[in-house]
Amino acid sequence: MYFDFGLLIISGVFLLIGFLISSRLKSKFAHYSQERLSSGLSGKEVAEKMLSDNGIYDVKVVSVEGQLTDHYNPTTKTVNLSNDVYHGRHVAAAAVSAHECGHAVQHATAYAWLGMRSALVPVVQISSTIMNFLVFGLALVAFSIPSLTNTMLLVFIVCQAAITLFSIITLPVEVDASRRGLAWLNASHITHDQEHEDAKDALTWAAYTYFAAALGAIATLLYYIWRFTGNNRD
Repeated sequence: MYFDFGLLIISGVFLLIGFLISSRLKSKFAHYSQERLSSGLSGKEVAEKMLSDNGIYDVKVVSVEGQLTDHYNPTTKTVNLSNDVYHGRHVAAAAVSAHECGHAVQHATAYAWLGMRSALVPVVQISSTIMNFLVFGLALVAFSIPSLTNTMLLVFIVCQAAITLFSIITLPVEVDASRRGLAWLNASHITHDQEHEDAKDALTWAAYTYFAAALGAIATLLYYIWRFTGNNRD
């Protein structure tokens, strides 16, 4: 069945990879949080300046609870920064703030990849719900009625394909946001020399989390397809 030992191995491997990358990212963030920014600006001030420099005046910078919970919300037009980033006057705060504002710039300039990702959000939400329902609601039925197995696998493939596509499209969106943020930090002289290299390093490790997620999604999709074709050969 689709949630057998093979899938458990794939899930376990990528969960481990994701955990290792996440741990390294947190370590990098903690380290660069100790590196005071020579410009003396807080994350909030960095974000507001980047938005202003890019002619964006309808986006608010707000503080949210949690660690590494920073994100840009295109619906509410808010750059949401975790407390440490919002108030912090260190390299990590500058890097994260610039990255999230990079998304705001993408939104303002109608960046195509961001538009595609936003359009896929409801599809991914529906797909995830369907997959959860199949796993927990129809597993026993599939075991008692083997003829349903292929149908369930096919539905899983379609849903997982949507999730995989979303993960793949997320990669250029995140990389481009970091590129925009780092370019602005350099051009505006917010970061200098080693500060800039450290900001780049922090955002590079953040990007690795999205690469790992995309690879995990691809591996899972290929596994479902392999099981589906294998069942049909049998």
